[in-house]
Amino acid sequence: MLEDRVKATLKDAAKKLTGPKKRAFMSQVAADYFDSSARKTETYLGWGRAAVQLGLHERRVGVVCMDNYLARGDQTTEEKQPQLEADIRQLVDGQSQADPQLRTLFYYARVSAQAVRDALIEEKGYTDEALPTRQTIGTMLNRMGYRLKKHKK
Repeated sequence: MLEDRVKATLKDAAKKLTGPKKRAFMSQVAADYFDSSARKTETYLGWGRAAVQLGLHERRVGVVCMDNYLARGDQTTEEKQPQLEADIRQLVDGQSQADPQLRTLFYYARVSAQAVRDALIEEKGYTDEALPTRQTIGTMLNRMGYRLKKHKK
């Protein structure tokens, strides 16, 4: 159908485009070389059939679909479990102190992330499965303005 050199050029051009421009290009290639068939385009060029179909539909209707990039990704733990943040603050506030030289707005927590996790299980009644990992709790503490500091002996 198409020479390998032409296929490589088309694939390279598609890689350099994003969003509606990429779909418009893909649909143009499908219309010109593959009888407006998303399946043939997928077979010969390896492009996603759904993207080519959407591009063909956008061409036919004349309306460009906008991508919702902001809806991608996972929510933070604070958004998933809002009560968890309040419980952590309640536990850590008694174990933290401000920067003695007042160079930063952070509070130094004299408790480890694992100790916070254990205290949530013992004192607040959380189950092990309901809580995030020690690493995630440490990240949450950082986002909440606490910095973990090693104990000095």
